[in-house]
Amino acid sequence: TLHKRIEKHQASGRTLTLKVKFSNYQQITRSKTLLVPINDLGAIVREAIALFEGIELGDRSIRLLGISLSNLDNVKESPVMQLPLFELSDWNNYCIHK
Repeated sequence: TLHKRIEKHQASGRTLTLKVKFSNYQQITRSKTLLVPINDLGAIVREAIALFEGIELGDRSIRLLGISLSNLDNVKESPVMQLPLFELSDWNNYCIHK
């Protein structure tokens, strides 16, 4: 997960990017650059949800949802990382309770 890899590499990042691909193959990308780097799971989830809520879904079905963290600080092993989406259970809990 995103959070586990950030912890593993002792990293934090300032820019969170959300990518949404729809079943009709349209794609939307939204990013937010924060004043301070984050590496906390709660902060990552809050920012990802805020970006997601700003997207007009209409009647389109989502086929892919991804987040990435960039503008990294304190990278232990590598200056560039591909970070996967946070655990699906976190997103499912959000969708169920919304």
